[in-house]
Amino acid sequence: MSENLKKRTAFHYLLAMTLFSVYGIQVCPFIDSLGTTQLLIPILLTFLAMALIRFPREKRLAELEYKRQVKAQFKLDITLFLTAGVLLGLYNAVVYEFPFESGGKVLVGMAILGYMIACELALYREYLLATQLEKSGQHLEPDDTPYPLTQKFSWFATICALAVIGVVFLVINKDLEWLIHTGDAIPLETSQRYILAEVTFIITVMMTYILAIILGYSRNLKFFIHAENYTLQQVSQGVLDVQVPVTSNDEFGLMAVKTNQMINALAQRTEELCITRDASILGLASLAETRDNETGGHILRTQNYVRVLAEYMSKQDKYQAVLDNATIDLLYKSAPLHDVGKVGIPDSILLKPGKLTDEEFAIMKQHPQIGADALQVAEDQLGSNSFLQIAREISLTHHEKWDGKGYPNGLKGDEIPLSGRLMAVADVYDALISKRVYKPAFSHDKAKSIILEGEGNHFDPDVIAAFLAVEDQFVAIAAEFDDKEEAA
Repeated sequence: MSENLKKRTAFHYLLAMTLFSVYGIQVCPFIDSLGTTQLLIPILLTFLAMALIRFPREKRLAELEYKRQVKAQFKLDITLFLTAGVLLGLYNAVVYEFPFESGGKVLVGMAILGYMIACELALYREYLLATQLEKSGQHLEPDDTPYPLTQKFSWFATICALAVIGVVFLVINKDLEWLIHTGDAIPLETSQRYILAEVTFIITVMMTYILAIILGYSRNLKFFIHAENYTLQQVSQGVLDVQVPVTSNDEFGLMAVKTNQMINALAQRTEELCITRDASILGLASLAETRDNETGGHILRTQNYVRVLAEYMSKQDKYQAVLDNATIDLLYKSAPLHDVGKVGIPDSILLKPGKLTDEEFAIMKQHPQIGADALQVAEDQLGSNSFLQIAREISLTHHEKWDGKGYPNGLKGDEIPLSGRLMAVADVYDALISKRVYKPAFSHDKAKSIILEGEGNHFDPDVIAAFLAVEDQFVAIAAEFDDKEEAA
């Protein structure tokens, strides 16, 4: 950053030296009376002295606290130009006995040039600091009550207007004096062109600098507003691990701080809600499991089966769009609620050790709808959201079959939501490898063979392909959450 600023500063100082030489001739008849050497040598030495003071200070500026650098640089540049203006005016007064009026014009010229250059360089430094902070992920700490940006711009507009009016007035005043002294020696048309050329030159220079400063303001504002809008857009899409870079000691810096505080509070609140949601899920799922012949390990195993199946399928082009990381996490969190509807089944049927009668099985087949209806009530109360939607899908459709012979609605093929198709394989596999009062636990190989027999009729062939690809992970999950270990 220092090298860029040094080059820009050198350019402005060299340009200022040239412009001031022309300015002096344009506005002051006394300076206009000097020879080329008498005019340029003092100006050249003055700007050389300014450079020898200015450039070593760049390292010190870079060592200051970030929020102090821009203001410190502005003060340094404007002070150098004002001091140089005073010294040049005194030099001319002492050496050439120029009147106070001439020294005042010199000071005005240097003050205006210094102000314009200080503003442009300060804005550029602010931009470089902002980009540097954004890339590094650092933040500055803005003052609690920074000087208002609106007042800065008002002061800038006022000073620029007065400067243009003042300099043009000085040029015209000098030219009027010149016309009085020359009289009829120079044709009026020639004098007119000369005066217009002077005024045009002065206005062009000043308006160019004013435009450069306005563009600098616009560039910086665009940077700050874009950063704010981008972060808010991310937050609106549910991304809460973002921050607005705090890169300016003004209202935009304070706005960024407040926005980040809001995001942190929102993230904390969201985390608390997620913890509450997850605890509620486990509570409801555990309640359902305590009324069944199944154990708590069934919840942990099936939700992990669903996750590894979904993660594998998410790598395929067909499912990449629908199985993003957020959806996979929702599937994992929602899976324990697949049998929540069993709380509505009588114990005489739910806990019966033997085979159910047709009438009893008809009642048992109601549990997917009972669970879905309960979750629908929650969704109606809380408003639709991805979690409740997926949980309801899993509860309602995990007993549907690929060939349309499942229950409760006889859905077929892709009519069955992907969440239900994933849960079907996970639920059946775990039931097969788990011991029940009415059957022993099957080995993985036997459970696998039964699962494969259901390909294309009970189960989605794509899910079966995923099952075969991750079967080693199924075995590991079954061992990790084994009921015996849990009981121990």
